[in-house]
This record gives sequence, structure tokens and C-alpha cells, in this order.
Amino acid sequence: MSWREEDPRILRGMQAQLALRRARLESGERPLGWKIGFGSPEAMQRLGIHAPLVGFLMESSLLPPGSVVQVDHWTRPLAEPEIAVYIGKDLPGGTEREPIREAIQAIGPAIELVDLDRPPEDVEAILSGNIYHRYVLLGPRDESAAKRSVQHLRGRVFWDGAEVASVEDLEANTGPVVDAVSRVANLLASMGERLRGGDVIIAGSVIPPLPIERGRSEITFELVPVGRVSVRFQWNE
Repeated sequence: MSWREEDPRILRGMQAQLALRRARLESGERPLGWKIGFGSPEAMQRLGIHAPLVGFLMESSLLPPGSVVQVDHWTRPLAEPEIAVYIGKDLPGGTEREPIREAIQAIGPAIELVDLDRPPEDVEAILSGNIYHRYVLLGPRDESAAKRSVQHLRGRVFWDGAEVASVEDLEANTGPVVDAVSRVANLLASMGERLRGGDVIIAGSVIPPLPIERGRSEITFELVPVGRVSVRFQWNE
């Protein structure tokens, strides 16, 4: 398949999603970047898609590291430790891998918070709802790490200070970071948009998403040796 999107479910869902994004931009919100979702082999097979889904990020959903989020009114809150990819220049559709690699200005840790408030089987509905996105937190970024690639990094995930996951292969659950950037650039191009310099892409959860449950108060994702980012959760008694 060429880089142009041909799945009608994705085309319809992205049309609705990008219309929502344009409306929010027109209301005065500022763009932050894009997100990858359902990029694991199992998720793509379940949905019958050939590549990960793409959603958008706005500055209004960006929280400072260490923020406290009240989630007891959410339907099914999940936390996703992710790689944040900082794009240094515009990338059109069909860009080759090496220019994409060169356009990656920095990488760093991120945590995305999502709420599964609708069934995760309808591709069009998932996209029109912006892939369940609620908030994102970005940790420190490292330009030298981008030059080395994530293959020389590892991840550690902590719940309330206790390590619950150690990730040696940060691309095992998501595919290569370069492919994530390519997917965003190609899909946006097929919809008449463009991946812009200054955009941030969160490239999908490096482990299966973690349910946020009562009794859990803080999750931390450390991208070794770049740094870490944390978020805390609050519940009504």
C-alpha cells in the first residue's frame, strides 16, 4: 500500500477528528502535536488495520510533571508510558526514513492519560473521539539521545515508588519510533494536513496500558538515562 490512506473507516474517522481539531483551533486553542494509538501488533490485528491510529494533542491537555488528576468520574482511566518525539522541521508525506530520523530533534519520556469511554472496537468512533485522549505530561528532553536512537535507552515504570515494569526494547510494543513519525506524516498528508516542525508526537505506550485504580496514587515513567515524569491521582472519598 502507498503512503496514502485507503481504509474508509480511517478516512471518515480522521475527517471527523480533524474537523474537531479545526474547531478547537478556531476557538483559540493552541496545537501541541499528535499521538499514536493502537500500534501494538495485537491491537492492529484486532481492529483490522495496517498501521497505528493517529490523534491530535492540544496545549490545553498538557499538564506539568507531577500534576494531580482527579479520575473518579472517568469511565475507565488508563495510564500509558510513552516516548515523546520532538520534530524539528516540516515533514511531507512520503518522506524517506533517513530524513525523518534527521528531523527528530529530541526525545523524552511522556505519560498519556486516556479514558475508555466507548467500546474499543469501532475504528471510526475511536478516531472521531480522538483515541480516548485526556491529558499528556512531558518529561525532560534530550537531543543527544535522539542521535543515539531509543535502542540505547531503556524504560522503568513505577507505581507508588515500586517498580512494576522494566523495558529493554522500547519499540517492542509500538514498532520503531521512525515508523511512528512516518505514519503521522503520511496520514496527515493524505488528509490535506502536514506534520510541522515544533510538533510533539507521543509514539504509543511502551507497555500495555495500566488501569488507574483506587489504592494507586502515583505513576512514574523513567527513560534511562534521559529522565523521568510522574503524575498523581486523586479520588473522592
